[in-house]
Amino acid sequence: MPTIRSNADLKKHYNEISTFCHNYTEPVFITKNGKLDLAVMSIEAYEELTSRFELYSQIKEGMDDIATGNTRPFSEAMADIRSRRRR
Repeated sequence: MPTIRSNADLKKHYNEISTFCHNYTEPVFITKNGKLDLAVMSIEAYEELTSRFELYSQIKEGMDDIATGNTRPFSEAMADIRSRRRR
């Protein structure tokens, strides 16, 4: 169940909300005039989330390369890497 607090709560209970965000890896949703306005999370949770997005992006790029045939045999790639290391 998502945690939802008002922007007034954020102002009055910042430390409590900050502690919650650090203890749980889920965001706290902040409302303004009764409507969702912000999602607040710890910097650790944010960094983990952005790392996942980067990983998913790299996986998608690899899957797109496979779909378009932009690949080569593993042995050929390794031979290229080894030849570059010798230079």
